[in-house]
Amino acid sequence: MRFTDARTGSTTRRLICAAALTVLAMTGAPTVAHAAPAPAPPAVPKVDLTTVNSVGSLVPALLGSLATKGPDGKVNTDLIREATAMSTAPGMPPQLGAVWTQIARFLEGTATPTQVAKVADTNNKSADPTIPTGPNAPKIQQFLYPTIGLGCIPGGGSVGKALVTAGPQEAPAPGPKRGQAGFVYTSLGTGPAVNNLRAPLTAIWINIDTGRSGQLSLKRNERINATNGPGTFTGIATTGRGRVLAAIYGTVTTTIKKAPVACTIFPTVGLAFI
Repeated sequence: MRFTDARTGSTTRRLICAAALTVLAMTGAPTVAHAAPAPAPPAVPKVDLTTVNSVGSLVPALLGSLATKGPDGKVNTDLIREATAMSTAPGMPPQLGAVWTQIARFLEGTATPTQVAKVADTNNKSADPTIPTGPNAPKIQQFLYPTIGLGCIPGGGSVGKALVTAGPQEAPAPGPKRGQAGFVYTSLGTGPAVNNLRAPLTAIWINIDTGRSGQLSLKRNERINATNGPGTFTGIATTGRGRVLAAIYGTVTTTIKKAPVACTIFPTVGLAFI
């Protein structure tokens, strides 16, 4: 799949806006009552739509940076410019401001893994599942915020959580090696994942330190939630060592009552130290 700056940016922004309108409609004013009231719609999961919409706007610039590198062969300056402008925008809500600040510092090289992890943990704390802990738990780096998939569950939306593991380690199976990143996306409340080659779930990434970049389709993993769900998609990318800025977007396809169900997710953005 090839991307061009103008068309990709426009398409992605239209996707975000259309999805936002749909979710806002799900949470808006009640409908007019009829003789036989319709069943109440499912509760929308606890996802901060302000953060989802705002940070998702960075994805077109990220795509542009993959397509057109900067003069030093690394990150396109448009990406840095947008992140810096958002981090200093007046009137920014504190939680959202913290996310943009960490993105800007990450691009500048001043953010530490602990600082980034703290922001991600704060934003993800209200969305299940709980990340495993203990000496044998995988070493994970959560994306900056949970996202939402529209229509992933009949009549409602599904919270989506994404994370990265830096190799070498065993998760996600078969495990990334040194210089590789393992991507995991889980669509909560859904059935088992289904591979959808025509409309995949995509991860894009750029190594801020080397300029190396790429994309991959995340796929069903037979070793992770493959029988009963929730739908979990994984992939391993050879990013090289360094700071990796990534985004996941596209289509989640799972099985509900033995039938495949495809749905669109809001883009979600992650910062990883590989």
